[in-house]
Amino acid sequence: GMRASPVCWARATLDDVLAEARRSAEVTHDHPEGIKGAQAVAAAVFLARTGSSKGDIRSAIANRFGYDLSRRLDDIRPHYTFDVTCQGSVPEALITFLESSGWEDAVRKAISLGGDADTLACMAVAVAEAFYGEVPPAIAAEVVARLDHRIRATMSRFAERFVV
Repeated sequence: GMRASPVCWARATLDDVLAEARRSAEVTHDHPEGIKGAQAVAAAVFLARTGSSKGDIRSAIANRFGYDLSRRLDDIRPHYTFDVTCQGSVPEALITFLESSGWEDAVRKAISLGGDADTLACMAVAVAEAFYGEVPPAIAAEVVARLDHRIRATMSRFAERFVV
């Protein structure tokens, strides 16, 4: 799920996004739940990128993938533990986005859950960026400055090709 978001910018229809998310997940997570998780995150990013409301995103993901997105972070947080499974991380990441008020808020809320916080944050902010717009410039500048030139070049080529 945490590596599926680029396909949402590179494909023009939800069906194409789901097919590409499947292909991207099969390489490293060739398990039905891993594929489902990647597709759910990809679908959420695509829906956010194409103007869907949070309510529509919640309904679409819950209906298509069967994830319970009706829970609240305040109820999840006290009992959440490190869970690397998609069924134990994708819904929590999507709920994090759904309860967020902006990109940075999504990061903070994901980290507040604990567990596999970098994975949760990666998935939550992928949807948040598509929904709220760009990563705050000061944060983006700090992160990009820490990347080596090859990764920065790859990011640049991707952004030019797919107009992120």
